[in-house]
Amino acid sequence: MWNEDDAPRKTTVHQIGQPLDALSLSDLDERIALLRAEIARIEAARAAKEAAQSSADAVFKRG
Repeated sequence: MWNEDDAPRKTTVHQIGQPLDALSLSDLDERIALLRAEIARIEAARAAKEAAQSSADAVFKRG
């Protein structure tokens, strides 16, 4: 027998600039969480690159 709980959940994807007026409050909350996680991931990648750049600058006495 088919049960809604057995159905695969749709993956939340957000496109920058997409219309938001048709989204529910829970959809908006999901997108906010998704975007905050992505911002944290980008900030961590930036920090790692910044640390690598600082190390390279120290080795080559730049800056």
